[in-house]
Amino acid sequence: MQDLKTHSEFMLPRRKLLTGMAAAGAALAAPGLVGRAVAQSGDVIKLGAPFHRTGIGAAYGRWYERTAKAALAIINEQGGINGMPVELIIEDDGTDPKRGVEAMEKFAAEHKVDAVFGHLFSHVVAATAPRAGELKMPYFLCSEGHALAAGAFNRYTFQPCITDVKSQISSMAPWMSNNLGKKVTLIYPDYAFGYDHRDNMTAAMQAQGGEIVASIAIPPTETSYTRYMPQIPFNTEVIYHVMVGPGVLTFVKELGEHLGSQRPEIFGFIDSLEAVALDIPQLDYLEGTYFWEAMPRYAQAEQNEFDKFYREKVGVDANGASVDDAKDVSTFSHMFSVWETLFAIKQAMEMADYKGPDQKVAMLEAMESITGFAQSNEFPQGDKVFNGKTHQAFGHQNISKVVDGKLELTYTTSIDETMYPDETDYTQMSF
Repeated sequence: MQDLKTHSEFMLPRRKLLTGMAAAGAALAAPGLVGRAVAQSGDVIKLGAPFHRTGIGAAYGRWYERTAKAALAIINEQGGINGMPVELIIEDDGTDPKRGVEAMEKFAAEHKVDAVFGHLFSHVVAATAPRAGELKMPYFLCSEGHALAAGAFNRYTFQPCITDVKSQISSMAPWMSNNLGKKVTLIYPDYAFGYDHRDNMTAAMQAQGGEIVASIAIPPTETSYTRYMPQIPFNTEVIYHVMVGPGVLTFVKELGEHLGSQRPEIFGFIDSLEAVALDIPQLDYLEGTYFWEAMPRYAQAEQNEFDKFYREKVGVDANGASVDDAKDVSTFSHMFSVWETLFAIKQAMEMADYKGPDQKVAMLEAMESITGFAQSNEFPQGDKVFNGKTHQAFGHQNISKVVDGKLELTYTTSIDETMYPDETDYTQMSF
């Protein structure tokens, strides 16, 4: 198979995107960051961050927290938001739905925050979003579930800086079908996020004339995977895997042991190896296989200034690991969403001249009026289109190939390839 060249065609001409943003009152600084006057003593904006410090999402939670603090330091160094410093209040939700709801209630009743952001795991989001609506708490997701864009939540919930599974899969399935094969075995976690992958990949492959020959759901708390591997049919042309939780490395190792040298093509979501080093002997079999990445873990040959700035401020090296410990690999394809979401909140609050709860509705309406974000230091992952009706962002997707133990960018979708028809309109809901 011959790799396709990177395709960076953008759905909206950049000039049109920027014009729409200007009309909405957006003011981005690229590459610099715009400073504001120092706030008067006593004025503060409080943001609640229910990070997954423990539980199956702990690896993500640790890097989400590190990334958020790095972004917040920049915001406060530049004068905060509307002249007010920003305070980050963190609660550990244990990657647990019940604790996620409890954290939301605590943010509202005890901490009295202005907004909440940072949830990733979709089962926690599914439980927490309805409560955020009841509490009338602005709730910004750093997740990938499709439930928001499908209309399952409320007008207080947004996902402005990370794309959803439906968008990711619909844009990559044609590439998979044309370059790897049409008979696909799906391996995914047995909860809402995994079901998004199962349902959307099934539909996307059928649209390409392909078929799902097996669908294997594995509990995200699993620690041994050998009993699932025999379910992979012999006629499989492509194994599509996405796994989460503390056992991801064991999963990928045992997949390789089962397949041996006569493996089919493999396409994985980087979730299966987030926070895991690729250059270890047990993963040699992944050479020549492909992964989805939202933001390439490894700095590419044509690395741009925004990627360099972001890595420097968060403390991540060219291999996607901590500059303090090369073995401490980041969750690079997800944690950018926390950084970018903070700057999206900042933008909406500045558009609304937000000073406190009296401007809450104005801030939410400002967020709905934003049409997109241009790639910059604030939005280093890339250009995005934001749909104010569905509260969902759309952006480029990346397909990378394992070459010499590193991920090398092979193909980048256009944003047009990631779009799908609106399934809801939150602006028709009342506050």
